[in-house]
Amino acid sequence: MPRLAIERYTLPNGLTVVLQPDHSAPVVAVRIEYHVGSADERAGRTGFAHLFEHIMFMGSEHVPLGKFDQWLEAAGANNNAYTTHDVTSFYEWMPSNALPLALWLDADRMGWLLPTMTLARVDVQRDVVKNERRQRIDNAPYGRANETILAALYPSADPYSWSVIGSMTDLSAASLSDVQTFFKTYYAPNNATLVVVGDFAPDSAKHWIAADFGSIPRGSVAPTRPTVAPFTLAHDTTLTLQDRVQLPRVYYAWHGVKVYSPDDAALDLLAYILAGDNASRLYTTLVHDRQLAQDVGAQNQDFRLEGLFTVVVTPKPNISTTAVDSVLQAELSRVVESGVTDAELTRARNVQRTAMLDRLAGVTERSDQLAYYDYVVGTPDYVSQDLERYEHVTLADIQRVARTYIGAHKVMLTVVPQA
Repeated sequence: MPRLAIERYTLPNGLTVVLQPDHSAPVVAVRIEYHVGSADERAGRTGFAHLFEHIMFMGSEHVPLGKFDQWLEAAGANNNAYTTHDVTSFYEWMPSNALPLALWLDADRMGWLLPTMTLARVDVQRDVVKNERRQRIDNAPYGRANETILAALYPSADPYSWSVIGSMTDLSAASLSDVQTFFKTYYAPNNATLVVVGDFAPDSAKHWIAADFGSIPRGSVAPTRPTVAPFTLAHDTTLTLQDRVQLPRVYYAWHGVKVYSPDDAALDLLAYILAGDNASRLYTTLVHDRQLAQDVGAQNQDFRLEGLFTVVVTPKPNISTTAVDSVLQAELSRVVESGVTDAELTRARNVQRTAMLDRLAGVTERSDQLAYYDYVVGTPDYVSQDLERYEHVTLADIQRVARTYIGAHKVMLTVVPQA
C-alpha cells in the first residue's frame, strides 16, 4: 500500500485535524465527520442524526438559507453528506482555490447554526426526512426488510436495533428543545474530525483552519457513548413480511463482529467467497447451475461496536423459497464442514486489496477513509495495518468463522407478495 504523508493535530477546542497533501491534481476535498450516528440515539428518540444531516444545509448565522450550495457551486465545488449507525459525514470536493470558502462554510454551520435553528426550519427538514423514509423504506420494494431484521437480531435496547432514518413516530415527536439539545451534545468541535486531502499548502490550510474553527467553543455537554451487552440468539427466528413486491426474497442474518476486530477481515472475505461475484459459491450453484435464483448476495456489515452477516436470495418466478433454502443451506454446510479453496481465498483477497486502493485513489474517498480510521482506531494512518488484516487470513480462519457465525442461530426473514 502507498505511504501517505499525513499530519494530525488537535485545536485547543478539541477539533481533530488531519491533513494529507496530494499535488497530483488541482483538486481538494474537505470532510467533517461528526462522531454521532443512529447508535448514539435512544429508543423513542431515533432519527436525530439523519435529521441533522439535512438541517445542517439550512443555513447558519452568516450563511443565508440556500447560499451554502449556491456559493460552493459558483466556485466549481460540490458537496454532500451521509449518516450511518456510527457517524455523520459532511464533505465537499472542489478546485484547489475554493478551499478557504469550504472551510469557512463548514466552520460557520458548526459554530453558528444554533442561533438560526427555528421550529419552522426543523419542521421543513422533518417533512423532507419523512418523505425520504416513505420513498426509501415504506414504499420501496423490500424497503422494510433491513429494519425488521435489526429489530429481530438485536435486543430492543441495543443501539443497533433501529434503522438510521428513524421511525415516523419518533420524528413527529421530536421537539425543538430535543433537537437543540442533540446539536449541543454532538455537533461540537471536540466531537468531530476535520480532514483535508488534495492540492493545498499545509501552512495556509492551518492558518485558515485556526481562523475559522479556533473560536468555536468546546461542547458543554459530554456525549454519552453507547455500549452493547454481550448476547447470543437463543434460537433461530423465522419471520414473514408481506410487501408490494412481485417476487419473494429471503434474508438470512447472523450476529457478527465489530469493525477491525480479529474475525472481521475473515468475515469480509467469506462474504465475497459466498456471493461476491459470478464465480462465487452461491451464485454458481443457485443462479448459474441450478437456475433457482435471480440473484444472491452476501455482506459482512461491521459497525463500530458490533455487526451482522447477511445472505440475501431472490428466487426465480415459480421457484419456492423452500427449494432455494434447501440448496443454500447445503452450500453453507459445505463451507462449514470442508472450508474453501486456496484459489477462492486468493481471489477474495485480491479483490479486497483492489477495493482498498480504489478508496484511496480519489481525494473524496480518501478523506472518508482517513476520517473513519481516525475515529474508530485512533489514527488516520491505518492503511497498511488494514491491508495486513486480509493478508494474514488463512483457510483455517475462513472455515472457523463460517462455523462460528454461520453455524450459529440466525434470523430468517421472507418477504412475500401481498395476498
